[in-house]
Amino acid sequence: MKRTDGTILNHTQQLALEAYTNQLRLRNYSPNTIKTYTSWFVVFLTHFPDHKPSRISHHEIKEFLLRYRNSNHWSATVQNQLINSIKFFYEKVLRLEHAVYDLPRAKKPQQLPTVFSESEILSIIKSTENLKHKTILCLAYAAGLRISEIINLKIDDIDSKRMVITLRQAKGRKDRQVMLSEKLLVMMRAYYKKYRPKTWMFEGQGGEQYSSRSISKVMEHCKQKAGIRKKGSIHALRHSFATHLLEGGTDLLSIKELLGHNSLRTTMLYTHVSKKHLSKIQSPLDKL
Repeated sequence: MKRTDGTILNHTQQLALEAYTNQLRLRNYSPNTIKTYTSWFVVFLTHFPDHKPSRISHHEIKEFLLRYRNSNHWSATVQNQLINSIKFFYEKVLRLEHAVYDLPRAKKPQQLPTVFSESEILSIIKSTENLKHKTILCLAYAAGLRISEIINLKIDDIDSKRMVITLRQAKGRKDRQVMLSEKLLVMMRAYYKKYRPKTWMFEGQGGEQYSSRSISKVMEHCKQKAGIRKKGSIHALRHSFATHLLEGGTDLLSIKELLGHNSLRTTMLYTHVSKKHLSKIQSPLDKL
């Protein structure tokens, strides 16, 4: 059977994929995770066109991973996503023993997040006169939201009486609340009066949910117009939100809760990019 992405699966593989997708849905995985897992599982299946999926050996799986490692798009993230997708099939769908999917993991390189200065963020925000685009950028920075949280935000999630924004079923299927900035509230009210969204806070021309791709393009366009060459997507506004809070004296535990992190260790990454600690240290060159 030929799929919409052009790949061809035989009948047995198609049945395996259907069982795989159904199990992901039954376990309440997010749409993004389902999409990622199934896409990599299809890559795995098409590598073995003459194999019954349940009969692919542990040795063959390892060889597949080693061969795929030579791909131009290879990274630690790709390897771990592949392993997770294969692991799910053998553990959750076929319910086989641990030894079947016990595969080597790639160690992710430690990379520091991109952080914009306050003046850079102001330049990005001021670079557009479009009220919808300006509101999206301000929201991303003022509340530290992920792009998925921005597009999934509904009008009813804004509580102006309690001055909080409720993020429902965000990453990890968790609800959380973040503070609602007074300046942001004023902007959102002006935006609402102009655009009159029906359900989603940000909607396309036909009333559909605004796309993450559109938001990414807005950010890139505003960066270019502001003359900022520093690398960083819309997610960098979330990094900047956390770093600026830390530099302003907010404790790490509060930042962790605002960001929706599972571990404090993840939040501690921002201590490495905060100028708060570095500014207290004098370079030896300055003493010469």
